Amino acid sequence: MSADGAGPAPALAAVMQRVAVTAETVGPRFPLYAEPADGRWTTTGRGSWTGGFWAGLLWLRARYTGDAADRRAAAACTARLEPWVGADTATRGLILWYGTAPAGDDAAAAELRDRGAREVLAAHDRELGLVPWGAALGGPRLLARVDGVPGTVPLLAGAGPQGAAAAASHLHRHLDLCLGAGRDRDLSLRPALSFDAVAGWQPCADPPPGWSRGRAWLLLAVADALLRPDPVLPGPAARLAEAAELLAAEDGSPAAGLVPAADAARPDGPLDTSAAAITAVALLKLARVPGPRAPAYAYRAGAILQHLAEHHLTGPDSGRPPGMLLDGCYDAGKELAVRHELIWGDFFLALGLAALDGVVDITRI
Repeated sequence: MSADGAGPAPALAAVMQRVAVTAETVGPRFPLYAEPADGRWTTTGRGSWTGGFWAGLLWLRARYTGDAADRRAAAACTARLEPWVGADTATRGLILWYGTAPAGDDAAAAELRDRGAREVLAAHDRELGLVPWGAALGGPRLLARVDGVPGTVPLLAGAGPQGAAAAASHLHRHLDLCLGAGRDRDLSLRPALSFDAVAGWQPCADPPPGWSRGRAWLLLAVADALLRPDPVLPGPAARLAEAAELLAAEDGSPAAGLVPAADAARPDGPLDTSAAAITAVALLKLARVPGPRAPAYAYRAGAILQHLAEHHLTGPDSGRPPGMLLDGCYDAGKELAVRHELIWGDFFLALGLAALDGVVDITRI
């Protein structure tokens, strides 16, 4: 993984074993987060905003094993995402892109993705310049949140010229709002803002500026945009490259650069391995973009994945189910699942390891 690492194969095998065990355990439900002591999953019936990551993990397993039964299981899970196509939420990018892109040439997954792209395009607000957060998950509708950008960019970009223009508008508007005037390494990212007809866009208190996944989600969206050819996703490439460098900047100590604190304002609080896994995938993508920083992005991605595999992934002698990526933090402020296995952390770890192992092409997922 890194220059002196042993490679991704053993860690990927452990994660795929965990996927198989989880599939047997949860049945038709969607896993959300698992207890660190025994691996017991909290599940949802419809998948919530994380359902695509479980479908995506099942597709990664199918590609890893080549087994027809695994492919059928992945297809069945993806079909259960259909109710989200028309839901009023920008997290359709997370749900419908990551739940279908790992499916490769599966026709049903492609059809679901295309339908979702058209629906998300219809929700694009030209006056605001973005797809609003939406009301499907509760709370105010007119929000701009960084977790409404990843997945949405490639999803929209596949919806023809209008979709590509909407993808560029959605991304650059979020960069305007969330990065603000930040142009140095003391980045104070605003992960969520609400819109008021009189006051305009105002920062939200939750998630806080130091939220670990804020930078990770936005970095992933920028990486996806940089991988698109300019005629497909127009926009200033130099600005995107600058944003990537800012968002990827390490926080100081080597440990902080590998697994961040869930809240930067609480450096002694819980870590968030899911943010680290998202960052690693974003860096692997950036390493495929020609430029002088590509080798550094590739090396750091490998270092993060190796660190996760060696220090946060349960092994066969841990007394817990092997292949659990522990120390993920769902919500530090609410003290919700603060040292747990998180389904999106599992997905991005598996995706990064699968890319290093040649199972998938990281530029297409």
